[in-house]
Amino acid sequence: MADITRRFGWRHLRSAPTAHIRHHKRGVLAHDGAGLSFWYRSLSAALSEVPVNDRELAMAFHARTADFQDVTVQATVTYRISDPAEAAARLDFSVDPDSGVWRGAPLEQIATLLTETAQQHTLDVLARTPLAGALVDGVAAVRERVAAGLADEPRLPATGIEVVAVRVVAIRPEAEVERALRTPAREQIQQEADRATYERRAVAVERERTIAENELASQIELARREEQLVEQRGTNTRREAEENAAADGVRAEAEAARKVRLARAEAEAAREVGAARAESQAAWLQVHGDVEAATLHALAATRLAENLPRIDSLTLSPDILTGLLTKLGRPAPESRA
Repeated sequence: MADITRRFGWRHLRSAPTAHIRHHKRGVLAHDGAGLSFWYRSLSAALSEVPVNDRELAMAFHARTADFQDVTVQATVTYRISDPAEAAARLDFSVDPDSGVWRGAPLEQIATLLTETAQQHTLDVLARTPLAGALVDGVAAVRERVAAGLADEPRLPATGIEVVAVRVVAIRPEAEVERALRTPAREQIQQEADRATYERRAVAVERERTIAENELASQIELARREEQLVEQRGTNTRREAEENAAADGVRAEAEAARKVRLARAEAEAAREVGAARAESQAAWLQVHGDVEAATLHALAATRLAENLPRIDSLTLSPDILTGLLTKLGRPAPESRA
């Protein structure tokens, strides 16, 4: 919509680059072009605004296939007004000179024209196509037929309309029919899923059996090795006992031989000591046999004194002293008055 402002009884129009403006003043074309900006008086001006940009028209309509099944067709048509003068002449694109709002609904008229034309060609194609074929190849067939039909439609060029592109989004049957059509595929998919599940279970069972056999084989091998270990331990224990017994025998023999040698050495030492003692006694007796009796007595007294307890003081009477001296062959001391 054009931007219109008021100044002192005049109007100023400023349009967008995508809008073609036609200004007639008293029946004469004063301004014609896109993106215009000019002053005018509303009482003497006739304005038309034709959009020249690409526009998307979404459409949805029902059709019936060759096997009498209802389907819904969703499509989009892209169009543009290539000849604004023709369009303004054939359709009412006039705008209010005070507000810039269209007086009519020209775009709705174009939408109706395009929708009915596309629907006519779509019905013609689907009426000769069964439902299965329409769902499989109907999108491409409908798109080609609608594009060709719109290109050959004489009213569109006469109105200054150019179709840029045609897109068919989807062709859908009714919900019950769609569920019925999906059932075989779902059943097949379910069967494939069940088969995959069974195969997976079979593989799992086979793997479990292999694992169980491996575990059993491992247990058997472990038991066999434990048996070998027990036998080896028994052999080692028996061998250790034999070695210990042999070692004990060797130690006993060595101890007995040591004791015999020790006894022999002790006996030899005793003989040597006895012989030495005998010789010592014989020498001692021989020495004492050659000395006088008084000397022997003195030695006996000395030895006796060595074995007696210590005597700090000894008191002898004169008689005893005289007797001892006499025995020793010494004169008795004189008594003092």
